Amino acid sequence: MVDLKQYDVWFVTGSQHLYGEETLRQVADDARRIAAALSASPGLAVKVVFRPVVKTPEEISAVCIAANADPACIGLVTWMHTFSPAKMWIAGLSALRKPFVHLHTQYNRDIPWADIDMDFMNLNQSAHGDREFGFIGTRMGKTRKVIVGHWQDPEVVAQLDTWARAAAAWQDWQGARFARFGDNMREVAVTEGDKVAAQIRMGYSVNGYGVGELVAHVGAVTDAAIDALVAEYGAEYAVSADLKPGGAQHAALRESARIELGMRGFLTEGGFKGFTTTFEDLYGLAQLPGVAVQRLMADGYGFGAEGDWKTAALVRAMKVMSAGLKGGTSFMEDYTYHLEPGAMKVLGAHMLEVCPSIADGAVGLEMHPLSIGGKADPARLVFNVPQGSGVNASIVQIADRFRMLVNPVDVVRPDAPLPKLPVARVVWVPKPNLKVGAAAWILAGGAHHTGFSMAIGAEHLIDFADIAGLECLLIDAATDLRTFKNELRWNELYYRLTER
Repeated sequence: MVDLKQYDVWFVTGSQHLYGEETLRQVADDARRIAAALSASPGLAVKVVFRPVVKTPEEISAVCIAANADPACIGLVTWMHTFSPAKMWIAGLSALRKPFVHLHTQYNRDIPWADIDMDFMNLNQSAHGDREFGFIGTRMGKTRKVIVGHWQDPEVVAQLDTWARAAAAWQDWQGARFARFGDNMREVAVTEGDKVAAQIRMGYSVNGYGVGELVAHVGAVTDAAIDALVAEYGAEYAVSADLKPGGAQHAALRESARIELGMRGFLTEGGFKGFTTTFEDLYGLAQLPGVAVQRLMADGYGFGAEGDWKTAALVRAMKVMSAGLKGGTSFMEDYTYHLEPGAMKVLGAHMLEVCPSIADGAVGLEMHPLSIGGKADPARLVFNVPQGSGVNASIVQIADRFRMLVNPVDVVRPDAPLPKLPVARVVWVPKPNLKVGAAAWILAGGAHHTGFSMAIGAEHLIDFADIAGLECLLIDAATDLRTFKNELRWNELYYRLTER
């Protein structure tokens, strides 16, 4: 599972020596109180660490270089309490390799109308000090989020938490390892890609492993370990009668447990954060992994079917961003449509691999024919998903760059029960509607696989794309196709000119 409290955000306050030691002491005291309050806030998932006020180019460079070197530091919160001449920040921002957010706030919420004097004015200069800092960030082409408002405002804390979660996911990607069991599904285009370019841009590595290596781990699983896991299944899920001890399929369920334990052992031993499988390469396995993949995702692993490593990495990032939040995150696929006029919607599912973190109510453990892959029937978790707000996201490679698509959705109940559909499933209406949303997705080259979440929203993913340097296209309630087509054209020109 993901623990975001392992991460720090450094609170860095800018000032200068112009105002004297008394003012600088007050600046430091105020900044320390803000950092402590934010760190203690239940609305912020990471720790906020006060750093001494920076007043010179040397101090600024030193804190930026130290942040780069600290693996617990996922980024900086920058704030100018007083005026901090921005040329002092050039060297430090040039050296900084961690993301930063610009908190445009001030210590006091209200103007003390009856008592305000020039001493107060000289101390509290964020209104124009932050604009000086903002200029140099823009002048240097630095991507950052700007949050405006009082630091005690819950909306400000929520925006900071959203950014911090995105920064934590970015940190988690750096040096992450993803395993591919088998290769890509044959002849599929969108799941292919340049893994070297991805490692250069996004920091994680993807490598292939022969299914035989996994089979060796599966074969080493003991009967005692299988007994314990099968008992765990019985305690957590509504197990169908044929899978229970004495049932016709109980031996097959034990094989599913053996596969889960073998996969878990392989991934743990290799320090992986996600993986892919493909039904076209299962040599030596009795079943396509079903319940194994679902439960590993529930524990925080990223996953992509049919060799889709980009989606596996995205699901892992979304798992990190959503840690501790209500809802869940899963690998997903737009499977089929309901095209009733005025009530169009999507049925999302996959052959087996949907994460139970998004389940509503009881989760069934069942075994059914798969009719694809040529292996024995696999066990899988079957469930519906609650109503509410959700988001679908996809990362694809377009020529020389990576593009993220983000589409908020409204999750709705199925119109009727689905008694013969033996997979986990979710029904949603994409924003702004299926006709426009699907057309925009297709025009942008979005994949059929997605990361789906009811724990995070579009802002988390947009912040993450900014940090990662990804092109990001939002398909939401305001989307119209004419404007969206123009955005695609303008983006093409921009990325060619900037060679990103």
